[in-house]
This record gives sequence, C-alpha cells and structure tokens, in this order.
Amino acid sequence: MQTTPARRPGELIFNLFLFLFSLFLFWSAYGISGFEALSSPGAVPMATSATMIYSAGAILWEVFRKPQGSAETLTGNIVPQSIVVTIVMVALYALLLQPLGFIPTSILFLMVMIRYLSRRGWGFCIGVSVGTVALIYLIFRLIFTVLMPQGIVPEGEILAWFGNLF
Repeated sequence: MQTTPARRPGELIFNLFLFLFSLFLFWSAYGISGFEALSSPGAVPMATSATMIYSAGAILWEVFRKPQGSAETLTGNIVPQSIVVTIVMVALYALLLQPLGFIPTSILFLMVMIRYLSRRGWGFCIGVSVGTVALIYLIFRLIFTVLMPQGIVPEGEILAWFGNLF
C-alpha cells in the first residue's frame, strides 16, 4: 500500500496560481474571436488553454487532497535567498536597462551578482564583468549589428572615434 506524500510548502499556492492563470489565458483566447467555429482564430488558443485548465485543475485537486506537513520550509528549501536575490536583480536590470543603457546596466548587474554568488574580491568581479560585457558588445553590436539600448554611454561617438582611427 502506497502512502500519499505530504504537501510541500508553497505547492498549493503555486498550483492555485497556475489554475487562475489558465483561466485568464482562456478568457484572453476567447476575446480573440469568441467561439464561432473550429477554424476561427481563437479556436486553437482556447483549446490549449482549456487543456491547461483541466490539467491545472486536476493537479490542484490532488495537491489539495494531500496531507499538509513537511519538515521543509518555503524560504529554506523551496525558494532560497540566492534565488530571491537573483529575481530581484533581474527585475532591477530590466528597469534600469532603458535609462542607463546596456553597457553600464550589464556591468553593474554582473558585478553585483558575481560578487554575491562567488564571494570573490571586487577586482575579480569588476574584471570579469567588464570583460564579459565587452565581449558581448563586440559580438552583438559590431559583428551582428544588433542595436542595444544606448542610455548614458555615447556609443555612437565612441564608435565614430574608433572608425576614424582606421
């Protein structure tokens, strides 16, 4: 006879979120064109989101029936501090990318994250951050000519100055 494993911390809330998100997607898919025919533009998104609702509902029901109790904690085992710090830093990176630009925001992000995750010295963190961003910039901006948010660094003038050297 098998015993049902206990519900882990955060499992019920996460599955409830998935179920509600599936309902939102279904409502959005219905807003495309309603349900007129199987060949309508919203038919496939509605079928997909309906499958998501069914699956998320079945999983939610199973999770709800599990007994509560575990030695694990949400902050200790499921979502450790390093994951929370990384999520916050990615959100800050996204917010600062447009006003500051790619180069300073990426250097700052990498410098702080390398320092936090590796506990190395500031010299190492700055060197790796600047070198990595320089390599990414060379590959994507100069070789593939991908436009990146300029921000506070006058990239056009710097590239023109380098162009005049050669």
